Amino acid sequence: MGKWKDGAGTLTTAGPPTAAGTPAAAGSLDVPLEIAASYRARRRGLLGRDGVPGALLIVRTNSVHTFGMRFPIDVAYLDRSFTVLSVVTMPPGRLGMIRPRGRHVLEAEAGAMAGWGLRRGVRVRVATDGG
Repeated sequence: MGKWKDGAGTLTTAGPPTAAGTPAAAGSLDVPLEIAASYRARRRGLLGRDGVPGALLIVRTNSVHTFGMRFPIDVAYLDRSFTVLSVVTMPPGRLGMIRPRGRHVLEAEAGAMAGWGLRRGVRVRVATDGG
């Protein structure tokens, strides 16, 4: 993608895994997405919130923290092609490890990403609203 802007969008995943651990045959899953691209939006992230509907994409970063957070979150580190490098659950008050190959970070309420089928190696798509 070109220049990122704060706003809304849609995250498309392969869908939740079946009992056998493979992606669901029904196809993809669309998740509401908030995009934090400006310095101010990236700095604020999910701080001061009680939850998040869907996920938050923080662009141009490879590490996050949960100081000041009110709830545990799932964090997915993405490379430049939006392939998941790793997914971790972080309780409030933690500093995440730097992922050198990471370019973007997805944040969601703890447990949400497993339900969406996000795990290492999965590629996601991001579509911005209005463009």
